[in-house]
Amino acid sequence: MLKFCFAVLLLANAALFAYGQGVLGSFQGEEHEPARLQKQLNAQQLKLISAAKANAAGAAVAPAPEAAATPALAQEEKPVVACLEVGNFTLAEARRFEAQLAPLELGERQARRNVQGQEVSSYMVMIPPAPTRDVAEKRAAELRAKGVADFYIIPEGQQKNGISLGVFKAETAAQTELAKLVKQGVTAARVAPRYSPSKQMLFQFRDISAATRVKLERIAVKFPEQQVRGCR
Repeated sequence: MLKFCFAVLLLANAALFAYGQGVLGSFQGEEHEPARLQKQLNAQQLKLISAAKANAAGAAVAPAPEAAATPALAQEEKPVVACLEVGNFTLAEARRFEAQLAPLELGERQARRNVQGQEVSSYMVMIPPAPTRDVAEKRAAELRAKGVADFYIIPEGQQKNGISLGVFKAETAAQTELAKLVKQGVTAARVAPRYSPSKQMLFQFRDISAATRVKLERIAVKFPEQQVRGCR
């Protein structure tokens, strides 16, 4: 009886040892470990590495927290105009224009600066410049023959060898004189504005929204002689 029990225990231990070695497989239906390794592709290239190296490799391939997801913008920025310029104003016009800008409350986004410009100072009734002084003298003789005595030949400048028939502050006065000369048979004369240097002002607006630009253009249209343009 004792021999029988000893034999049973011996067989049981042998069976457990075989199972532990993978010879008998497992209760879950897994394959014998050596056989499973043989079925894997390139099993001979598998290498055992330490736990430290495994952790380092995992950290290298893990995505950075900030790269895992790109947060959406909470609110899309409104388009802006980098720089808008309006001018050139005379001092009086600049004051009127600036007064109408006040409700927009542009603060540091609004600036003004002085520029050198020109403005009409008077109007001249004249005969355009002749190619030479001799030609100008012949035209002067023709004027005398028609009874015109108040004139002079311009000696230099852009209108050199032209003939001035009078200078007037107002354009209407110049046009009246021209009409009088035409009745005397002087058909070559015309009215030309005369310019003089003047200080003018322009306004610049930076980092303004599209809606603000529309408001500025509505104000600027009240000053038809001024230009609205981009700037840097």
